Amino acid sequence: MTTPRWATDRALGWLLTTTGLVGWVGAAVLVLERVHLYENPFASTSCDINPLVSCGSVMATPQAALFGFPNPLLGIVGYALVVAIGTGLLAGARYARWYWVATWVGVALAGVFLVWLWSQALFDIEKLCIYCMVCWAATIPMFWGLTGALVSRGLLPGSEGVRHFFREWTWVVVVVNYVAVIASVLAVFLPKFMDL
Repeated sequence: MTTPRWATDRALGWLLTTTGLVGWVGAAVLVLERVHLYENPFASTSCDINPLVSCGSVMATPQAALFGFPNPLLGIVGYALVVAIGTGLLAGARYARWYWVATWVGVALAGVFLVWLWSQALFDIEKLCIYCMVCWAATIPMFWGLTGALVSRGLLPGSEGVRHFFREWTWVVVVVNYVAVIASVLAVFLPKFMDL
C-alpha cells in the first residue's frame, strides 16, 4: 500500500516545522515570562487573567521546574530540534530508520510529560497557563502525525492492520485528542469560572 499524501516527507516536514514553531513560541514566551518574574517577583505575567488562568501562579509550583530548572527550557531545545528535522525534510534530507525511531521516542517522551503537566494543571494546581496550552496544542498533532506517518511507512513496528488504521484514522485521532482535552478542561474549570 502506498504512503498517504499526508505522510510523505514533504507533508511531514511541514507538520513538524509548523507544530515545532508553535510549540517553540509557547516555550519561549514562558521563558521570557519566567525571566521577568526573576527580575521582579511581584510582577504579573501577560496571561495572569484571573485566579484560574494565571501563568505566574503555575510557574510558582514545583511542577513548573520538575528537573530543577524551568520546564520551558526543555521545550526551547526539543521544539527547536523538531523544527530542524522538519526543515531538513523540506530541504530534501533523508533520515535513517534509527533517526526516525529516536525522533519518535523524543516526541513521545514530550507527549508523556505534557500529559502529566495537563493532569497536574487540572487536578492538582487547578490553574491554567495559556502558553502551556499552546505547547499542548502543538504537541498533539506533532505526536500523532509523526506516529501515523512512521507506522504507515513501516518505520515503526506494527501489523498491516495497525498500519491501515494509522493511514486512515490518524487525523481523526488528533481531533478526538483535542476534543478530549477541551472537554476535560471545560468539565474541571467551567464550574469554577461560574463561581468567579
